Amino acid sequence: MAASCTELRLDLLPSDPLLHILFYLDFRDLVHCSYVSRRLNELSKHNPLWKPLCSKHWLLTDVDRLQSGVSWYYLFRQYYKDLGRYIQYYPVLKRAWDQLKSFLQQRCPRMISSLKEGATEVELNNIESQIGCRLPDDYRCSYRIHNGQKLVIPGLMGSMSLSNHYRSEVLLDVETAAGGFQQRKGMRRCLPLTFCFHTGLSQYMALQPAEGRRMFESFYPCPDQTAQDPSAIDMFITGSCFLEWFTTYVHNVVTGEYPIIRDQIFRYVHDKSCVASTGDITVSVSTSFLPELSSVHPPHFFFTYRIRIEMSNSASPEATCQLDSRYWKITTSDGNVEEVQGPGVVGEYPVMTPGKVHEYASCTTFSTPSEYMEGHYTFHRLAKKEEVFQVAIPRFHMVCPPFREPVVRTKTVTNHTARFDHDDDGECYDGDGDDFGNLRGINMAALEGAWCPRHI
Repeated sequence: MAASCTELRLDLLPSDPLLHILFYLDFRDLVHCSYVSRRLNELSKHNPLWKPLCSKHWLLTDVDRLQSGVSWYYLFRQYYKDLGRYIQYYPVLKRAWDQLKSFLQQRCPRMISSLKEGATEVELNNIESQIGCRLPDDYRCSYRIHNGQKLVIPGLMGSMSLSNHYRSEVLLDVETAAGGFQQRKGMRRCLPLTFCFHTGLSQYMALQPAEGRRMFESFYPCPDQTAQDPSAIDMFITGSCFLEWFTTYVHNVVTGEYPIIRDQIFRYVHDKSCVASTGDITVSVSTSFLPELSSVHPPHFFFTYRIRIEMSNSASPEATCQLDSRYWKITTSDGNVEEVQGPGVVGEYPVMTPGKVHEYASCTTFSTPSEYMEGHYTFHRLAKKEEVFQVAIPRFHMVCPPFREPVVRTKTVTNHTARFDHDDDGECYDGDGDDFGNLRGINMAALEGAWCPRHI
């Protein structure tokens, strides 16, 4: 007797196991499934399937859906129609912006009011027509969220202050940036990202690979002071693309890597190993490279460092002491060693009492791109002036960012980045007209001289 055979048909399968399978698919696969049959088209629009996708790609919450008044499926479609070309960048950049604004609301609230509303697609397209270059999608995506900031101080992209020098970089809105788009030799096809009123300093993004630059990398321009050709401009590299440049900066801000001083973000970098304790006193160091005061040709690299001296709360009153002098041992990347001694610190002789913190900033220049410093302070007890002791200053490294020479100097189109390491020591089925616009067939990966803003 022949065994009966029942044909397994998709249309006869219960909905629950099919929905369970569909739950594991991304939105592209759900769209493709909707082509197969009317039943799969209906199941692929099942509202719970789209909730996690809305959360994953657009960071949407239940509150967002309730406010929209539509289903998760239609909410996803709305966002995709508006921002679909940026789907690989949007969640990363939106999260970064949300984290940054949450942090600033607590620590630097006045910066929040300087942020501009996002630009529109039409506005960004007009900018591309104006400058004659394509803007990268990660840049466009970020500017759809916030169109930079107003031209105010302090700047969103960090500050630095020394006794006779101040820098604060504004994140330029796209219209102002287009006004500073460079076409001159040495800076062709470069779009400014930031601007500092006090120094004229800007970070730029290369919109085309030209004159030794790589496409979409960000950099500080640094004129070659030894070259006859004014188009010889060296570059301190700050990021390989806008996404890396912006999200790295935000990470350093929200994690506390960059300190907040007088309601401004200071771009000091603190290596957690740069801490040393001697008895009740702890010394920690953070450093920063200043490109606006540095050059590659001739080699002149300017650094500032910020030192924090703290006496423990548990120290006895008898431990009160005063700083008398400092000693530094400085080692450059070419092996040269220099020793420096002097009274006090930046003209001060701080008295340390239990729980007290003393901070100061100083600076130094080198002819090599990396070096480290270490040393000690000499203190005496106020209760027993004859009791003199030393407090260790931890070794800290100062390393300039990667830099690249221009083609006009190297006489070759081969890019070469100089890097220096620390010294070891130191359509979906359209029966009912629902579709995702041009989803079908598109590439979902999406991304295949000094100037002043005109209205300052």
